[in-house]
Amino acid sequence: MKIAFLIPDDRDEFRRYELPSPLFGPAPDALLSGFARLAEKDPNCEIHVLSCSKQPSAAPERIYNDRITYHQLPVGSWGYLKSLYSGCTRAIRSRLRSIHPDIVHGQGTERYCALAAVKSGFPNVVTIHGNMRSVAQVNKARPFSFYWIAARLEARTLPKTGGVIALSRYTQEKVRPLCKRTWVIPNAVEERFFGVTPVLANSEEDPPQLACLGTLCHHKNQNWLIRALAPLQKEFQFTLNLYGAPAEGTPYAQEFYSLLSTHGSWIRFHGHIPRSKLPEVYAQSSLILTPSLEDNCPMVVLEAMASGVPVIGSRIGGIPDLIRHGETGWLFESQNEEDFRDALRQALSSPQNLKEKGENSRSVARSQFSPEQIALRHLQAYKEILSLPAGS
Repeated sequence: MKIAFLIPDDRDEFRRYELPSPLFGPAPDALLSGFARLAEKDPNCEIHVLSCSKQPSAAPERIYNDRITYHQLPVGSWGYLKSLYSGCTRAIRSRLRSIHPDIVHGQGTERYCALAAVKSGFPNVVTIHGNMRSVAQVNKARPFSFYWIAARLEARTLPKTGGVIALSRYTQEKVRPLCKRTWVIPNAVEERFFGVTPVLANSEEDPPQLACLGTLCHHKNQNWLIRALAPLQKEFQFTLNLYGAPAEGTPYAQEFYSLLSTHGSWIRFHGHIPRSKLPEVYAQSSLILTPSLEDNCPMVVLEAMASGVPVIGSRIGGIPDLIRHGETGWLFESQNEEDFRDALRQALSSPQNLKEKGENSRSVARSQFSPEQIALRHLQAYKEILSLPAGS
């Protein structure tokens, strides 16, 4: 089977054109590593990745141990959001005609990938990474802002694709009225996280190290988290480590810095950290906190589970699909401070409790979220699409 993945190169998004190879983000990267392994075993499995770029940068012809072909497509800035990605969709359609794939897979509705997949002229599926209609609603997106436009493009695109890969049952229910068929397939998690050994797992003396990872913004909900934790800090003597970049100059960032100045004795703000440092972060953490107001299949939960670190997460979106309450971690009702504090008290009742939940988490992650297993589940969805009568 010949598969074409449409995936943004994050070097283009972050203007890091000097980097020597494409950046696809943690979820696509783990999925592609799984497909690279399938290609090693099956020479008939041919994988192509197409990315648009405003500026030329290093574009190796083969990636993932030479198992995947990479195509960088130059598109001027006019061809992106300001033209509703018309330049990107045309460039991708032109290259696909020379590849002639059996199926096209658009990764995400945030930018051009889903739109280009449905306009490709080939059988196609789309993965929903962020539910842009919900994200726009939670953030009260202003007309013609990025989230506002992305939400409308998502609503127009989903009815035209052959099927949607939903990362959670939550997303499946949200997209079901708009699309022909769906599959629930979670993200894969990179193999390197399964090798993490949490150094605090057996600690009886050191204070708990809590961690929250993610861009500091309204729907990730870190400011609420700080206020909810404050009454318990003296009881448990924990440290809260925050990782992620704030949107400087926004009211949310201003509120965050005010909270930081008030509670700075027990909060450590690390800002943005490179992904290469994440295994170290998980190894040094007793517990991961995910208080999001909107989330589909957060990679931080999958990575923590694979690393053997339990998670407390809000009972929203796709998080309940990942965390088994009381077995691999704990869930709480979103924005309910007392429910959250009850979950935290349970988690911090003993180091042994954290260790057991962490071990359970890793076991579940290994059985359900490994790259090759997730790639195989995608392959089954592609075969289902291709087995349908033409035009259905």
